[in-house]
Amino acid sequence: MDGELMRRIVAAVPLPLIAIGPDERILAANAAAQALFGQGLEGRHHLLTLRQPALQAAIAGALGEGATATARHVIPGPSQDVAYRVTVAPAGSGAALLTFEDVTEAEQMGQMRRDFVANVSHELRTPLTALLGFIETLRGAARDDAAARDRFLSIMEREAGRMNRLIGDLLQLSRVESEERVRPTTQVDLHALVASAAATLRPMADEAGVRIDITGEPAPLPIPADSDQITQVLVNLIENAVKYGGAGGSVTLHLAREQLPRGPGIRLDVIDRGEGIDPVHIPRLTERFYRVDGHRSREKGGTGLGLAIVKHIVQRHRGRIRIDSTPGKGSVFSVILPEA
Repeated sequence: MDGELMRRIVAAVPLPLIAIGPDERILAANAAAQALFGQGLEGRHHLLTLRQPALQAAIAGALGEGATATARHVIPGPSQDVAYRVTVAPAGSGAALLTFEDVTEAEQMGQMRRDFVANVSHELRTPLTALLGFIETLRGAARDDAAARDRFLSIMEREAGRMNRLIGDLLQLSRVESEERVRPTTQVDLHALVASAAATLRPMADEAGVRIDITGEPAPLPIPADSDQITQVLVNLIENAVKYGGAGGSVTLHLAREQLPRGPGIRLDVIDRGEGIDPVHIPRLTERFYRVDGHRSREKGGTGLGLAIVKHIVQRHRGRIRIDSTPGKGSVFSVILPEA
């Protein structure tokens, strides 16, 4: 195959494609490949551009033995590396064709699935281990010890409840993700939902010595929403504010109107005056199972999934969540939703 025909074939392929001649120099590179590796590739020895050992071995096999192989090629990026699966195939007359397929997203999804399974396994293993240990003790040394039996049963009840909450949150997260592309159309009053959620959690707040105040825009504040899901968002954020930020003695729920790129919106700020959060943690707070203080979160009954569920619900409602916090001064969790 002559060089001009090879260039025309390479240019017609939408994926990044590089042809290497029998002299080991780049014979042709299409526009996508030049965007990836830069201009002036033709005539350059392939070692000057493609230096990763696995890819070099695949190229040598195609040029020397006519073997087809795949290799992983990583290009460092400003925020994250970009991974390519490169198919190296012989192209006749001692030449080779290299096709680059971006697999970054697929690899990230695979890693997310592995991390998710590992996290769920870890979260379930701890209470299960405790339950099995206490059952063994109750069958043995503590069989006739009424005080120990009551204490162990209390702990077993707590651990079983923790597993139940985790499974409930996993099911809820799955439902929310499956509905994320379906935008709610029913109009509900956000002010009424906030007042209802605050009333539901007031006994818990009273027990913790925390006052819940509602300020800002008066009712009604209509938004297109799934009332059950928005209530779950409100309960999660208010409960977290009372549990982790209640040291300041009060939690404020402030409602305000805000102009969004696509029209008017309503912002709810859940403001606490507690310990605050170190800024290093804020970008990861809505990740599944991410905790600022894992031991404290588990002690308070947290599953590590609450804010991940909040994020997906807010995304379904075409809104956004914003977190601001200053250590020692408290935190503000803001949910901004489009107005009806």
